[in-house]
Amino acid sequence: MNRFKDLKVWQASIDLATEIYNATKAYPKEELYSLTNQTRRSAVSVSSNIAEGANRNGEKEFINFLSIASGSGDELQTQLIIANKLKFLDDSCDALISKIDYTQNMNYKLKESLKQKTASKL
Repeated sequence: MNRFKDLKVWQASIDLATEIYNATKAYPKEELYSLTNQTRRSAVSVSSNIAEGANRNGEKEFINFLSIASGSGDELQTQLIIANKLKFLDDSCDALISKIDYTQNMNYKLKESLKQKTASKL
């Protein structure tokens, strides 16, 4: 069984979600139940899927959950780009997108490592 709290990708995704929550505090109040909520949900989904997958029944299921986490990361990046175009974010958008890219890269490397491990068992 994987201990998700020890995974650097999970730790990075927790930090990212915290930063997203702080950044979205500045969004207009009328966005609370739309873009603010959706952006926060996407950010939380990344770490949640990594944690859930780490405690599933093997590498194949973990890989699937890492793929879902990756999709949530792409969704999050899209929402930040929209928010930036709407001028809801200040100069923090580029830094946040860089952190998403960093987390996505870690996720990808872990996923590839698990795929190799799974393939070597065959």
